[in-house]
Amino acid sequence: MADTVARPALPQQMRGVQLTRYGGPEVLVWREDLPVPQPRAGEVLIRVGAAGVNNTDINTRTGWYSKAVASDSAAGAEGGFAGAKDDGWSGAPFTFPRIQGADAAGLIVALGKGVDPERLGQRVLVEPVFRDADGSTRYFGSECDGAFAEYAVVPAVNAHAIDSGLSDADLASFPCAYSAALNMLCRAGQAAGERVLVTGASGGVGSA
Repeated sequence: MADTVARPALPQQMRGVQLTRYGGPEVLVWREDLPVPQPRAGEVLIRVGAAGVNNTDINTRTGWYSKAVASDSAAGAEGGFAGAKDDGWSGAPFTFPRIQGADAAGLIVALGKGVDPERLGQRVLVEPVFRDADGSTRYFGSECDGAFAEYAVVPAVNAHAIDSGLSDADLASFPCAYSAALNMLCRAGQAAGERVLVTGASGGVGSA
């Protein structure tokens, strides 16, 4: 609590969906008594306006990112992968229960220590890949709790202010796919005016 500032009156509990183990949709549990998370230094608390459902969320639920799984993702889409071990998207140990949800749009409703007070009340999109000071990487909704709840905590640098006429539901379809597409262009070193071949524009990343 000492690292949290500018916290208006908020509920102590929230509704959300928890992933209880690897498997099919039956491993997702609706809860109405989840504790509202508290932002630490450098973090913000977001009231989630909308959350997208991404392939990443499905692959995490089924255990497909586990190093022990070699099958294609479709093979475990309904029931999960029986051989999945407790490692996730980053290869780090996976912790259950977990609130999933990689894509989110919402409002900043509380600030951790060191965050600019002007950010309170901002409408934001969450960039889902968190890079920590020690060089480790966390994925929103995988290595830490995500957007499938009423509130979520994210690093302030990953909460990007948005001024848009689009709905929260529209905006929540952007982060995972668009950041992946942009990152690939940056890694490839594409310059303005160059042409690229998009091999499939039917999915999120290809469309982005």
